[in-house]
Amino acid sequence: MSKKNNPRRVGELEALAKTRMLRTSPQKLNLVAQSIRGMTVEKALNELMFSRKRIAKDVRKCLESAIANAENNHGLDIDQLVVSQAFVGKNLVMKRWRPRARGRSAKIMKPFSEITIVVREVEEAA
Repeated sequence: MSKKNNPRRVGELEALAKTRMLRTSPQKLNLVAQSIRGMTVEKALNELMFSRKRIAKDVRKCLESAIANAENNHGLDIDQLVVSQAFVGKNLVMKRWRPRARGRSAKIMKPFSEITIVVREVEEAA
């Protein structure tokens, strides 16, 4: 009695990679995700390599993982891959307290987020 295979979450010519627990706010992470949406994989890697955002290094790792998944798990051609989707989600929020004047305290929120990158193989236009 083996268990059944899970259905694929993406299409036939697509591959997915997800990174959780990134220590940045979803709003900041979405700025980096917006910059690579719709690009070819090669251009997106260059964009992330030279980005001035700190979190771009982790997004680059996720994109490289999606490329590796496409090549090894699904047999797609990495030269024809395009970033079809890059979306961001919330994760947990660490709550800390900072002492303030007159015996009060202030909340410090330290958000985490997650990113999902989907790459798709497209045929070159003749």
